[in-house]
Amino acid sequence: MSTDPFASHPELRDQIADPLTSTLRTITTEAIARMAGEHGLPSGWWYSDEDREARRARVLAGRHGADLWVFAYGSLMWDPAIRFADVRRAFVPGYARRFILKDVYGARGNARSPGLMAALDVGGGCDGLAFRIAAKDVGTETEILWRREQVGPAYTATFVQTEIGGATVDALTFVADHEAEIIHPDITRDEQIRYLATGVGFMGTSMDYLRGVAAKLRALEIRDLDVTSLLGDAEAYAAAVGDGG
Repeated sequence: MSTDPFASHPELRDQIADPLTSTLRTITTEAIARMAGEHGLPSGWWYSDEDREARRARVLAGRHGADLWVFAYGSLMWDPAIRFADVRRAFVPGYARRFILKDVYGARGNARSPGLMAALDVGGGCDGLAFRIAAKDVGTETEILWRREQVGPAYTATFVQTEIGGATVDALTFVADHEAEIIHPDITRDEQIRYLATGVGFMGTSMDYLRGVAAKLRALEIRDLDVTSLLGDAEAYAAAVGDGG
C-alpha cells in the first residue's frame, strides 16, 4: 500500500492545505471564549470539553482499532486539519450541501445582520472528498476533528454510506442538526440571498465565504449548481443594495 496520501488523486496535492500547519488544528474552547469576549459576542453557547469528549466517545464506540473514513463537503475538503493516510473523491447519496446554517454568533454574521454557511442536509446527493485516518491516528485526529466540528449545537456526527471508487464505505460526517437553533432547514431563497449578501463578522463576510466555497469547488472539479446559482443571486443583490436599488 502506498504511503502517499495523494496516490489516488495527485491533482489534489496542491489544493489541500497541510494539516500540520492549519490553525484549525489548535483551536480550543478557551480560544473561542477569548475571541467572543474580545469581540463582544454572545458566550456560553459552546459545548464544554467534557460534553464534547463524551459525544465523541459515544459516536466512535466499537470502532477503535480500524481506519476511519471522514466525508468532507465544506471547508474540511481544502483545510482538513487532520492527518490522513488517503484522500479520495467521494459521493454521498441522500444528502446535499445546503446553505442553512444561520450565523448569529459573530464569525460571518451577527444577530442584527445574520450570515449564512453550509451544512450537510437531506437532499439528492453530495459530491465531496473522503479522508482516511489510519487506525493508529484515529484517537488523536478525531479529538481535533471534534473540537472543530462540534464547537456547539449545529451538527450531528453521523456515519453515512459513501461511494468511493466504485465501492461503498461507512464514513463519518457532520450532518445538520435540525434541533439546533442556528440550523434553518426551511430557510427561504430570499433569506439565503440576503444573509449571504449582507452577513459580516470577525472572520469576514458571508459573501467572501460563499465565493471561497465556489472557488474551491471549481479547483477541486466538483460541480454544485446550487452554490453557483446562490453566488450569482447574492452578488446581484449586493450590487443592487450598494447602488441604492
